[in-house]
Amino acid sequence: MIGRISGLLLEKFPPLVLVDVQGVGYEIDVPMSTFYNLPAVGTQITLHTHFVVREDVHLLFGFATEGERQAFRQLVKISGVGARTALALLSGLSVADLHQAVSDQDPARLIRIPGIGKKTAERLLLELRDKLDLAVSAIPGAAGARRPSTMGSDVLNALLSLGYNDREANWAVSQLSVDLSVSDGIRQALKLLSKEK
Repeated sequence: MIGRISGLLLEKFPPLVLVDVQGVGYEIDVPMSTFYNLPAVGTQITLHTHFVVREDVHLLFGFATEGERQAFRQLVKISGVGARTALALLSGLSVADLHQAVSDQDPARLIRIPGIGKKTAERLLLELRDKLDLAVSAIPGAAGARRPSTMGSDVLNALLSLGYNDREANWAVSQLSVDLSVSDGIRQALKLLSKEK
């Protein structure tokens, strides 16, 4: 799995960018939200990535923020939503706007995106209702979200990798003091979650 790419930005052809990493050029598809914020060609960049392996092709998708990548991953888990549709959604809406549309159960915002019809929009809203908390928590100023500390993000990722769902992990992190070390935060979060079971 390729989780992050850091290298020299060689080319920009929307939605594709070419990044040189120690002599190897990676072609990476990015949403327009990421594309518009890229620096000039010839500049060092870092992208959070999602690697897709299919029978006929290997695809690498890149994102400026972890929140965008998490939202993309939630979108592609939905039946009938492929990587191109997920990129189109993230090109037309910020993660915070997507979260707001899901919170408000507002299909009109999604229907404005090319390729998203009424039925697809309604299915997206239904399936994403409880799943975007992780993605939006990384976005400053997002509706209803508080920006997690670095410790909080590390603890959250640890809990998710241990198999806790987004809701449980976010709840546990919200109960922690922000001045804890990561290891103490994980320990306390696990204690809290074991009491909840």
